[in-house]
Order: sequence, then C-alpha cells, then structure tokens
Amino acid sequence: MDELREVLPAWAHDSLDLLLVAIEVGCIVLVAWLLRRYVGKLFDKIVSHHKVPVDVAVPMKTIGGWVIIFAAGLMVLERLGVSGRVLWTAITGFAAVAAVAFFAAWSVLSNIFCAFLIFATQPFRVGDELEILDAADKVGMHGRVVAIHLLYTVLEEMGREDGRETLIQVPNSAFFQKTIRRWQQGDGEPSI
Repeated sequence: MDELREVLPAWAHDSLDLLLVAIEVGCIVLVAWLLRRYVGKLFDKIVSHHKVPVDVAVPMKTIGGWVIIFAAGLMVLERLGVSGRVLWTAITGFAAVAAVAFFAAWSVLSNIFCAFLIFATQPFRVGDELEILDAADKVGMHGRVVAIHLLYTVLEEMGREDGRETLIQVPNSAFFQKTIRRWQQGDGEPSI
C-alpha cells in the first residue's frame, strides 16, 4: 500500500483509502452472496437426501440466509468505522425498549386483534343476548349486545334485581377466554 502511495500524487492518497474500503465492502458482499447460495444449495441437498419435510427445511434455509446477511452487514459496518460495541449497545437498547412497549401495549393489541376476530368469525352480533360464564356452573354477566368496538363490546345488562338498565363494557379478549352462552336476536333458546 505504501509503495502505491509513493507512485500516486498526493491528492489521490485520500481517494486510495476510500477505494480500499469500497473494495473490502464489495468483497464482503460478494463472499456473503456466494456463501448464501452455497448454503441454500447445501440445504436443498440435505432435504432431498434425508427427506426432510418442507415445513422444517424452508425456515432453516431462511434463517441460515438471514444469519449470513446479518454477519455480512456487521462486517460492512465495521469496515465503515462503526464500532461493534456501539452497534451492540444500540441493538440491545432498541430490543429492550421494544419489549417494554410490546408488553405495555399487549392488552390493547389483544383486544384490537380479538375485535377483528369477532368481526371475521361473528360468534355473536349486535342484538344477540349473551351470558358470559365464569365457570360452567356459575352465572356471570348477562346482557344484550348493543355495540362492538375495537377495544370492548357493550352489553345492556339484563336480569338485574333492581330493574335498572345498565351498560357493561366487556373487553373483547374476554370473549375468547370465557365460555359464552348466546341467544340469537328474537330466539328464546341458546344457540351454538
């Protein structure tokens, strides 16, 4: 490298360092691409020789490819001057924040997902009479479905001893965690 610097004019020395980094990055990308192809073909041979089910082989091949891409990405970032310690700190910090945010929003996300399941599968509709059982032998909430929202379903409570009409907001996830007895609108008999 020093011999090349002696031959080149002074203004080209900075470009030489940049060119060297570009060549190293190109070599890393090329080796990663070749290695990924080789690992893919190796997985294909293992699958055909040992008759591994496709349900097992495809995820293994995909994970192997992503490990190679991740390792190549780390090597490229190192060549570009990013410290491995700084990068690891950033990744673990992001993972910790994402995990805390996920757990904090879990109940909300669960209720939203359950709302989509209620809309898609229609285990009950607005106007149906429901009874949410705490156990098979214990009576729970009983009411007519007034509205279905993203986070909760509104029931108009029925069978109160004092005769007052009240509305109950039941989280949508409760309908997938408890046993539900349903009467369709206008029926006197519970339905499945």
